[in-house]
Amino acid sequence: MGIIKNIAKRIVYGAEPIVGRTNESFRIQWVEKTLKSIAPGKRLLDAGAGEQQYRKFCGHLNYVSQDFAQYDPGKLDSGLQMKKWDYGKLDIVSDIASIPEPDRSFDVILCTEVFEHIINPREAVREFSRLIKPGGELIITAPFCSMTHFAPYHFYTGFSRYFYETELPPNGFEIVEMTPNGNYFEYIAQELIRVPSMGKKYAGKKSNIFEIIFLHILLKMLKRFSVNNRNSEELLVYGWHVRAIRKS
Repeated sequence: MGIIKNIAKRIVYGAEPIVGRTNESFRIQWVEKTLKSIAPGKRLLDAGAGEQQYRKFCGHLNYVSQDFAQYDPGKLDSGLQMKKWDYGKLDIVSDIASIPEPDRSFDVILCTEVFEHIINPREAVREFSRLIKPGGELIITAPFCSMTHFAPYHFYTGFSRYFYETELPPNGFEIVEMTPNGNYFEYIAQELIRVPSMGKKYAGKKSNIFEIIFLHILLKMLKRFSVNNRNSEELLVYGWHVRAIRKS
């Protein structure tokens, strides 16, 4: 029975079916492509830079990192926490809504997976509007739906496209791209993949072989639906990837 169960687990967590696993990889690819499209020499602010994972894509830019630098995964054992966290050397340590830089001092602002950790993200949008030069670019990613993570700094589960469509234009931005990351079927698959580990952690129970096989069947179904997706992202996605230009 143990051998069969191990085989079943490899079926579920192996290369097939590939569904519900592209949230982070697609986001990284999109950010990399977007950053590499920026003309060399532009001054970029990575707002809420965290561990500065995108610095490596900014070698052609004047990269400036900012964060409030208060997250410590060892302080609270609640929700999804990182095992370790290292901000590295940040250029600016401040509140994201009050960054000590002059008006119109950046050509580009990058803000990835940060808005759900800000008590008032509208204040951040206004600050970005102040800091970006006319014609400059704002690049944002944030979850549409998320579980509690980086507690206690998790204030919103996510943001729909309508948040950006409502908040960016009044602050002087013209949205030029809004790309969905994933779709309804991919998101459901992502959460189903978590079920065995969540069951072990929060119910004290391991999945049995029949449950694992059933999970595999559900994932194959969701993969088939995702391949044939027709606008299910209007209901649910991992998140939205947004580019906007600061008007004069």
